[in-house]
Amino acid sequence: MPVNKTLSRAVFAIAAFALSGFAPRGAAAADPVTIRSGYTVMVSGFSPLLLEKKDLMRHFGQSYVLEPRHFQSTSLELTALASGEADIVSLGYSTLAVAVLNAHLDDVRVVADANQDGANGHRSVSFFVLNDGGIARVEDLKGKVIATNGAGGAFDVAMRWMLHQHGLDDKRDYTAIETDYANMPAMLLSRKAALVTGANPWARSTDMQTKAHVLFSAADALGPSQMTVQAARAGFIAAHRAAMVDFFEDMMRVIRWYRDPANHDAAVTIAANLTKQPAAGLAPVLFTKEDSYVDPKLEPNLDSLQKNIAVMKALGFINGDVPVKQYADLSLVEEAAKRLPEPQPY
Repeated sequence: MPVNKTLSRAVFAIAAFALSGFAPRGAAAADPVTIRSGYTVMVSGFSPLLLEKKDLMRHFGQSYVLEPRHFQSTSLELTALASGEADIVSLGYSTLAVAVLNAHLDDVRVVADANQDGANGHRSVSFFVLNDGGIARVEDLKGKVIATNGAGGAFDVAMRWMLHQHGLDDKRDYTAIETDYANMPAMLLSRKAALVTGANPWARSTDMQTKAHVLFSAADALGPSQMTVQAARAGFIAAHRAAMVDFFEDMMRVIRWYRDPANHDAAVTIAANLTKQPAAGLAPVLFTKEDSYVDPKLEPNLDSLQKNIAVMKALGFINGDVPVKQYADLSLVEEAAKRLPEPQPY
């Protein structure tokens, strides 16, 4: 089964750099380390949000400075990490598997949580069908067209795994077409696809809420899942360990502020200004139980990550195994968490 075309192309770019190792950038030892942080989606990407709360970032400008870098996909973030154009990036579990098995980026390290789906009572991304589309069960999708954001992506794997468990496999039993999350509602409402991914905020449109309903969620397919992680290269960690710990301490402090219900209105206002979206549309979801979960200590669920990669193998997206714990270094967030009070659950 072919992987995401963008992901596949990225492998060739990564391979050219994978054996080059890490060369420290030439700043004086006393200068703050510039941490170039990649993200794909403005609100779930931490970097822009962090810079809106510099008053809580006690080490910013002292041991490090933060430089956000936007990418269209996590596969492009991986390319930037491999080439030295980014220092810490968000990777989907599928991209992590490709980094290890296809690009042979052996020094990639999972360093922190980024996004967990359906964990701790938080929302799971849902897959929608039309109310009058004749789809009452997963089995009813046989012979239909389904829309995906890209073959081999994290939510694509969840969707395919659900269909696989109900006896349906790609090409034999259904046709998958690729489109952006923003185009999913139009694909469903125009009946060009019988099943689409309901990513926020698009899933909350009036038409989607009145003309469509959830058939299943990613959590129904995979259980609570470690969808994305923050990753860096071992060389950068070794060269700038102290600054990285300071960075994660500040990140924890800021994320906890955003997730505190007492700050909800102010947090939504910041997000609305960043995304240029009405605050009223973001408020019911953002930084609530309707939003994805982020661990307050930034500790990813490595067991879930391992399970998700195993599903990729079962579906034929990868041929090998990835021993996740060998590619993880959680010592940075563990040290940072010790500096802060125990967090309140959210």
